[in-house]
Amino acid sequence: MATRLLRTNFIRRSYRLPAFSPVGPPTVTASTAVVPEILSFGQQAPEPPLHHPKPTEQQSHDDLDLSDQARLFSSIPTSDLLRSTAVLHAAAIGPMVDLGTWVMSSKLMDAALTRGMVLGLVKGTFYDHFCAGENADAAAQRVRSVYEATGLKGMLVYGVEHADDAASCDDNMQQFIRTIEAAKSLPTSHFSSVVVKITAICPISLLKRVSDLLRWEYKSPGFKLSWKLKSFPVFSDSSPLYHTNSEPEPLTAEEELELEAAHTRIQEICRKCQESNVPLLIDAEDTILQPAIDYMAYSSAILFNADKDRPIVYNTIQAYLRDAGERLHLAVQNAEKENVPMGFKLVRGAYMSSEASLADSLGCKSPVHDTIQDTHSCYNDCMTFLMEKASNGSGFGVVLATHNADSGRLASRKASDLGIDKQNGKIEFAQLYGMSDALSFGLKRAGFNVSKYMPFGPVETAIPYLLRRAYENRGMMATGAHDRQLMRMELKRRLIAGIA
Repeated sequence: MATRLLRTNFIRRSYRLPAFSPVGPPTVTASTAVVPEILSFGQQAPEPPLHHPKPTEQQSHDDLDLSDQARLFSSIPTSDLLRSTAVLHAAAIGPMVDLGTWVMSSKLMDAALTRGMVLGLVKGTFYDHFCAGENADAAAQRVRSVYEATGLKGMLVYGVEHADDAASCDDNMQQFIRTIEAAKSLPTSHFSSVVVKITAICPISLLKRVSDLLRWEYKSPGFKLSWKLKSFPVFSDSSPLYHTNSEPEPLTAEEELELEAAHTRIQEICRKCQESNVPLLIDAEDTILQPAIDYMAYSSAILFNADKDRPIVYNTIQAYLRDAGERLHLAVQNAEKENVPMGFKLVRGAYMSSEASLADSLGCKSPVHDTIQDTHSCYNDCMTFLMEKASNGSGFGVVLATHNADSGRLASRKASDLGIDKQNGKIEFAQLYGMSDALSFGLKRAGFNVSKYMPFGPVETAIPYLLRRAYENRGMMATGAHDRQLMRMELKRRLIAGIA
């Protein structure tokens, strides 16, 4: 079987999937933080110098206040806060990250002794900080402990990314089913959703073929796809179509059977979620695969989003793509026309480097916005649009996955302006487990439902994901800079208070 877990752009080494084994008792980290995506929820420049508001500028409970670190980290024991601070600072040291990347891709990992030493060190530090456990039961227990300590919910994420054959796809489907069962075992107040990647239950090669055919159908309206199920639009006038420059060969009979099997897998997962009342978030991928993923996500939503008040299936919109806003509007328009409730997870995006490289190799412009500010603007525009839709009594659900404090503040103000019920489940925020805890705690204190994207899987297979988190934390411009500053301030405050 060919299964790849938690891919990163920094390591292309293949990892064999070992048998899952239980982990020890879960701990609550000070940074409670996907995929992977796998996900990149958004970076920002460092926050301005922190200060406590003067009496005349005290914020109301509905405002997002990230200035009072004592209040934000009040639920975190000093020992956990100290460990989290150490891990995030280590992950921000460039040479250390580079060394870790080299070690993980070197022959040192082929020797049992050094491999065991490295994995043991990783498990006690970075793994425990950024991952929820080695199997679904351990991850569910971690979700429970995090909620009981902080009030933050969990998104359970089986950490598999890609599968290349039917046997691996079938095995991965069963792992996703077990993830849903683990989520169902928790009180509904403790978790928000489970996450699935279509690339784990449908071979990559087939997703590329289907995406090519969908692109050609969009280019040539007379071109018909006999196997196509009812779905919503997956392209707009500004969508990148350069991946497909000539008419693709039709799917073979064998490929059509493979596609039917992939539909069966995602539908079985959706059916289990529907029966268990567990929302399902479908993750995004590169644009070379995304048309097929959107197609399968929307066709599944049409079949399983029967509850007019709350969708089961959520698709992901990546705001760093130039066509994100147009495609979102088209999907919403068609969902409203068909009277289908729809859920959306809004992220910034995680594949900037690979998108730019592919476009450049084809002599085309990258599908990603030219500047980070353009991405921020697109994210905030899509966020505002979705919040307005969710506030008007329609069946839309919105997950705002962001590490960007400015987007959090804007959303908090917009929610107040719209009179949104923050606890009805229509709108929630999400951050990666182990990252952006100040934002998570601040949004929670402002009354919102907040979840942590909590991947699980064996330590060995989580290495690429952990390196991705390290790359996101490195340097003063990284997402984790604000959290590290707040943690240092809180540790200093506790130290002084203990001495006094």
